[in-house]
Parts: sequence; C-alpha cells; structure tokens
Amino acid sequence: QVQLVESGGGLVQAGGSLRLSCAASGRTFSTYKMGWFRQAPGKEREFVARIIWSGGSTYYSDSVKGRFTIAKDTAKNTVYLQMNSLKPEDTAVYYCASDRDGRTWQDWGQGTQVTVSS
Repeated sequence: QVQLVESGGGLVQAGGSLRLSCAASGRTFSTYKMGWFRQAPGKEREFVARIIWSGGSTYYSDSVKGRFTIAKDTAKNTVYLQMNSLKPEDTAVYYCASDRDGRTWQDWGQGTQVTVSS
C-alpha cells in the first residue's frame, strides 16, 4: 500500500497560481502512474492530470490543459501540480492518487482544498 499526503492548497484570486504537492510513502517502488483529481461541492470527482512514473509522460483533462502542469520528483517520491491562471470553477478539493498495476487508482490522499475567488 502507498500513503499519500497532499499539501499546498489555499485561497487565491482568479488569475493567480498555486502549487500542490503530494508526498508518497510505503510501497512506492511499484508505482506505475500518479495523478490528480478534484471534487467540487455537489459534483462528482473528476480527473485532472496524470504522469507515468517511469518516463514522465503526462496527460490532462481539457478543462486544465495549458494552465496546469503535473511534474514529479522521483528521488523525493513526490508529485506536483502547478496551477496557473486559476478560475473560480477550479475551486474544489484536490486529491492525489497512485496506480500500482496500470489498471486502477488504488491509493488516495486525504485531499487539499483549493478556493479561487472572483
């Protein structure tokens, strides 16, 4: 099992930036990919971005493409989400997740709140 701890959330004005971090511990040697999801009040959790742990290939949802960047520090077992040009609709709890078998997201963090004011 992998333990994930997110940090970096907060309150920011529209157009501003935030960087989220997710530190992984435990069975991190088997990580295939890591990703970020978000859940706004009254809405379902949605995919934001993911990165393949070996190689660094990235993929983004259309709603954040060009504004958000996912990156990793393999030595620190940490994944980041740089969020620029934030919009009020980006307000949500952001969750980090890891996939150890290439098929499902098995491990989840506790989430960090991001609030973007207009």
